[in-house]
Amino acid sequence: QVQLVESGGGLVQPGDSLRLTCAASTRAFDGLTLAWFRQPPGKDREFVAAVKKFDSGTIYADAFKGHFTASRDNAKNTLYLQIYSLKPEDTAVYSCAATKAVLRTWALAEDEQYEYWGQGTQVTVSS
Repeated sequence: QVQLVESGGGLVQPGDSLRLTCAASTRAFDGLTLAWFRQPPGKDREFVAAVKKFDSGTIYADAFKGHFTASRDNAKNTLYLQIYSLKPEDTAVYSCAATKAVLRTWALAEDEQYEYWGQGTQVTVSS
């Protein structure tokens, strides 16, 4: 079993940067494919980024390239999401997800591919 716990969310002002953290309780962290999703209020959950296992290659949703940086630290069992120049439309619950599977690139953005989820952390961007 893998438990994921996000942190780092909060109320921030437009233009701020923020780093979210996802801590995993597992001895096999480096064997996980990891991802960040977000769910804005009243909208469906959407893919933000994924970090592959083995080579830590990173995939981003096209709309978010340059706005987010996802990374992992296998020594710390931690996934990160750096968000730059926050905008009100970034307001959402951000969740990390993990799977033990090796996913093809096209599958990384599909939430049904991930069997482990954190509870999410709220990010609110408002002046």
